[in-house]
Amino acid sequence: MPLSDHEQRLFEQIEQSLSEDPQFASAVRAHDPAHVTRRRLILAGIVTVIGIGVVIGSVIAGGDVAMFGAPIGAVLMFGGLILGLWAQRRGTNVKLKAVDGKASRSVGGSKSPKPGGFTSRMEERWRRRRDNGDIF
Repeated sequence: MPLSDHEQRLFEQIEQSLSEDPQFASAVRAHDPAHVTRRRLILAGIVTVIGIGVVIGSVIAGGDVAMFGAPIGAVLMFGGLILGLWAQRRGTNVKLKAVDGKASRSVGGSKSPKPGGFTSRMEERWRRRRDNGDIF
């Protein structure tokens, strides 16, 4: 249903006033799922690069530095990769929704198997085998 001219003008005035407010823009951006995901991915990339640098630097330095530095660098490197994968996976499942004027986030979906998914097919095959007596 289209807005009336008066409602359209009010909407444009509200939009204009909100776009000029830097505090509001930063508050909205700070809680935007895409912005949070991007920030986590950048952090994961930095940690991974630092880990790679520590591994390479400790191997080049050799001696006792390599003995302690290489494992620490490897932990940083793999930790950054895990953080990046976690952030990317979590970022794709987050959706903003507004209900009764309050915004909330829902993460992921139901944990039940999909109707045509792998788990459902395996359960169906197991039931058929059990019903036919072909278990062993």
